Amino acid sequence: MATQLILTALIIGLSAGVLSGLVGIGGGIIMVPALVFFMHYSQHQAQGTSLAVLTLPVVILASIYYYNQCQHLGTPIDLKVVGLIALGFVVGGFFGSKIAIAINQDMLKKIFAIILFYTAFKMLSWDTLIIKWIKGIF
Repeated sequence: MATQLILTALIIGLSAGVLSGLVGIGGGIIMVPALVFFMHYSQHQAQGTSLAVLTLPVVILASIYYYNQCQHLGTPIDLKVVGLIALGFVVGGFFGSKIAIAINQDMLKKIFAIILFYTAFKMLSWDTLIIKWIKGIF
């Protein structure tokens, strides 16, 4: 492996890890675009790599830390809910990957971008601002 490739992969992993631990994001928002832009991966290849990286060993330390801290704060993480979501995630991930492979790469990039834009608008509450602005016009 070339030194530049090793450094790029490590920087992508470090960035995704810090942001994942900080605010619970990393795979789709950091790793996938970084793999496409900096390592010239296809959209399919980037998404598959991101999912492979996010397996249990990678997030276990952050999960344990959050679990312990939430216990101390009196807002425990419900492991039953974690199990149910994980089960749904496994099944959904399997079927989602089958659908993604069947979709043209350019279309998949557009779907990915729309989901990121939608998430950003909702998180910043811009959707409600736009609705208020439109209602103000009429």
